[in-house]
This record gives sequence, C-alpha cells and structure tokens, in this order.
Amino acid sequence: MAARVIADDTEALAVAAELADAFRAGASARDAGRLLPYAELDRLSATGLLGISVPADHGGADVRARTLAEVFRRLASADASLAQIPQSHFVYVNVLRRQGTEAQRTFFFREVLAGRRFGNAQSEKGTAHIQDVRARLTPRPDGSYLLTGEKHYATGALFADWIPVLARAEGDAPHVAYIPRDAPGLTVIDDWDGMGQRTTASGTVRLAEVPVAADRVIPHHLTFDGPQLHGAVAQLLHTAIDAGIAAGALAEAVAFVRTSSRPWFESVGEGHATAADDPLLIQRFGELAIQVRASDALLGAAADAVDEASAALTDDSAARASIAVAAAKVHAAHTAVETADALFELSGTRAALDGLNLHRHWRDARTHTLHDPVRWKVQHIGRHVLSGTRPPRHGLL
Repeated sequence: MAARVIADDTEALAVAAELADAFRAGASARDAGRLLPYAELDRLSATGLLGISVPADHGGADVRARTLAEVFRRLASADASLAQIPQSHFVYVNVLRRQGTEAQRTFFFREVLAGRRFGNAQSEKGTAHIQDVRARLTPRPDGSYLLTGEKHYATGALFADWIPVLARAEGDAPHVAYIPRDAPGLTVIDDWDGMGQRTTASGTVRLAEVPVAADRVIPHHLTFDGPQLHGAVAQLLHTAIDAGIAAGALAEAVAFVRTSSRPWFESVGEGHATAADDPLLIQRFGELAIQVRASDALLGAAADAVDEASAALTDDSAARASIAVAAAKVHAAHTAVETADALFELSGTRAALDGLNLHRHWRDARTHTLHDPVRWKVQHIGRHVLSGTRPPRHGLL
C-alpha cells in the first residue's frame, strides 16, 4: 500500500478536515445499513494520517498531542465509528515508542508510514475485571511463543494489517504481541452487535496457538514502572471522539431546525415565523453551544498538558496530564450524551423518524461513553485536588 507521508501539524489538520467532509456524506447510510467502511479506511491509510505520530527520526511528523486530538475530533464529528477505529492504532504506535527496541521501531514505523493499520485485541469477557487478562504467550525452546486466548470488543481488528494482542508471558507480566492479520490460528469474527458505533466491527478475536516470533513481542508492563503518558494519550483520543460526537450532533440539530422544523404555534402567535426565531430554542442552542465549546477547550488544555509532560516527563507532569485528560473526558462524555439527546428536544417529533437516523448521534454517544466509567475519573480528580494524590498508573487514566 502506498501512502502519503504527512510533513507537519498543519498538513495533518488540513487532511483531517478534508477527510471529515468526505466521510460525513455517507455516515448515516453506513450506520443504518451497517456498511463496514473498508473503502474509507483505505482512503484514510492513503492520506498518511495514520503515520503522524511516528517520531521524526523515523520519518514521521511526530505531531503534537493537540494536533492528534483535533484530528480525532474532526473525524468523529463526521462519523464516530470511523474515528474510533484508528484509536487503538495510535495507542499501539505509542507502545512501540515507549518499549520497542530500535529494530522493532524501525520495522513497525516503516509499516505505519506505508499505511499499514494496527487493530487491537485487548479486552476479554468473563474475567474478574478489565485488567484480568487470561490470554497467554507460552515460550518455545527457540525463543518464540505460542499465543492462545480469546478477545472481545476488538475494535479495528477486522480491518487491520497487524493486530496487537495483550497477553501474559513469563511471570504473568503483560506483554503486547504484534500479530499479522493472516497469521495461522488467528480468527477475527465480525459479531459486534452494539446499538451504537455500529461500523467499528468491535468483534471477537480467537487465538489458537498462534506462532509469534520473539521480536514481535514487547514488554508492555515496563510502561507503568515509571511516569508514563500511555493512559493519558489513549484517553485523550477517546475524549476527542466524545467532543466530536457532540459537535456533530449540534451541527445536525442546527441544520434540522433551520430547514425542517415547524415553529411551535405559541411562538408564531408571539411573532416568530420560523423555529429558528423561537427565543426558547435560541436559549437552548446557546446553552448547548457553551457546553460544546467548554468540552473543546478542556480537550485542548488536556492535550497541551500531555505535550508539556512529553517534553519533561516526571511523576508530577504525568499526573497533571492525566488529571487534565480526566477532567476533559468527564465533561466531553456528559456533553456528547446531552447534546445528542437535546437534538430531539430541539428538532421536534419528526426528528424521531427512524428513516432520518438522527438517533445515531445519541446511540454513538451512549455507546462510546461506556468505554470506561467517568465516575472513577471524578474520584481521581477529587483526590488530586484535596490531597495532591497522584492518579494511579494504568492505561485508562
């Protein structure tokens, strides 16, 4: 696959804006028919956007966290499912940046710059909690491994060239194995049945003694031995998706009220000829716009905190970044659900027609915001404010 190599932040943002405009046109039809976005993902790969976090010394643009977040926000405002698919891609590029050997980075960053896509196979069902990982890398005499397990909610795996798999190896320590999509013993099942994020294909990955070369395994557990931004960057991208969903829902509500809503008869009686002239609707749109702007501002501030911590990583700078991202995530999650719900309040009865598919914004918001509970983020924010307690080191904060 030939892919463009994006040079800098400015080019990345321009490409993201162009793609968002292109993806917006078919988003509703893809969602309604669960039409998986193979062509759109190929176009995304060809633009070079998947390579923008590759370090400069490996030929990438190494864009700022603020730029990466804005790329995701723009894409999600057009199609939240499409935006979620590459989230894991960037997470596992970061794993390579943090713990990969020079040879591993050289190989995989070349793959990424060529437009290859990473999926993910991380979560499991039926375990005690999300970090209770049962997938196992069993060492073989030649230094390679056999990988066995079953993963669920494997967003992007169906579309991937490489599937990073979280598994335990020696000493039960978590490792990440990068598996080619066509590896023997690896099966990807398209059984995702979520009410929202319908075209992410977040289905099942089965691993039946998949052979894994030693140089395709990374000691992910070492990421959390010191100050780290792995969780903050992953959560920043989820936050950007929520902020994008809110922006997309608000834009759809504006367009619908301007073109398709009838004014309430009492509003007409007071001299307001169109729905868009109704002062009560104007008030509500203003309130929602403030919330969307606040989410965007918190997203930007969180991204800046990540960039600052990246430049001088310490326990304190990492903690500040994690708390800033947590605050943005809490706000954006609430805003996405509230705005997508308010679309119907503002647009009226006709907006509920199934054929219009306006409910996709609410379904996407409600589904995506279930990824991890914001109530625990509020706890960590409160502890940090009251006692200066640093948040724990894990991949969800």
